[in-house]
Amino acid sequence: MGRSVETGAQWQAELRARGYRLTPQRQLVLEAVGELGHGTPEEIATAVRRTASGVNISTIYRNLELLEELGLVRHTHLGHGAPTYSVAGNDDHVHLVCRDCDGVEEASTELVQDVVERLAAEKGFTVDVGHFALFGRCRSCSAP
Repeated sequence: MGRSVETGAQWQAELRARGYRLTPQRQLVLEAVGELGHGTPEEIATAVRRTASGVNISTIYRNLELLEELGLVRHTHLGHGAPTYSVAGNDDHVHLVCRDCDGVEEASTELVQDVVERLAAEKGFTVDVGHFALFGRCRSCSAP
């Protein structure tokens, strides 16, 4: 389910350009986010702890906050729980969240482009498509 992610060298260059180092914890968090595709802080912590068992959840949260501030990851709210993080720079997509099975599927932003354009034209509202989640029932759960 993961996506292609930047290499450690690319992350290191981006962090250095902003005055930060690519610490082992930051690299592990970035790698975990990339491998998961979409992951909550708890899921990211579980993935990080496979390599570095001593990393605590507050370290995960601090690194996610910094990495998001630097534009390397971004979060989306896919329900009432914790936000879900993904690597920034991947293609924008809309999240389709099934209320029955909690599955998450990605869809092209082209599917909602008309709505985005109408909101801009009629309300002056600019949609952050990367944070866009639609809730409903997936094909499997909708099948009779």
